Amino acid sequence: MKRTIVALLCVIWLALSTGVGVAAERPVDLDLSALSGTVVYSQVYNMVMQPDQYLGQTVRVRGNFSYFQDPVTMKEYFAVIIADAAACCAQGIEFVWRGEHRYPDDYPPLETEMIVTGEFGTYEENGFTYLQLSDADVEWGK
Repeated sequence: MKRTIVALLCVIWLALSTGVGVAAERPVDLDLSALSGTVVYSQVYNMVMQPDQYLGQTVRVRGNFSYFQDPVTMKEYFAVIIADAAACCAQGIEFVWRGEHRYPDDYPPLETEMIVTGEFGTYEENGFTYLQLSDADVEWGK
């Protein structure tokens, strides 16, 4: 019995120490999460103006959670809002959270601080181009 327990503990230790069952951090091409508000806002503005330069890159950004539901189509939109240093101006980037999630059950209150990491892309809707972080990992309260 003792050998079985020791063997089981060894297997668990080995699995934990080699990262089995632990999500690996994904490599990030552009990490905006630790930059000052002015620098981040400027970078996001550049992403809005020249999105083709960022397509396919993994982007990490810090901001506040926002939600909108189109009253006509009932489509839901989730975004991270990034303010400049003076908090007078803001840009948002929509995100699609990896996995199955329902609003409001799986989401925190609006304006909750968050970090989003996802693949940068754009899409067209109703004649407008929108930015989106797809297949995103989300960290709340960061």
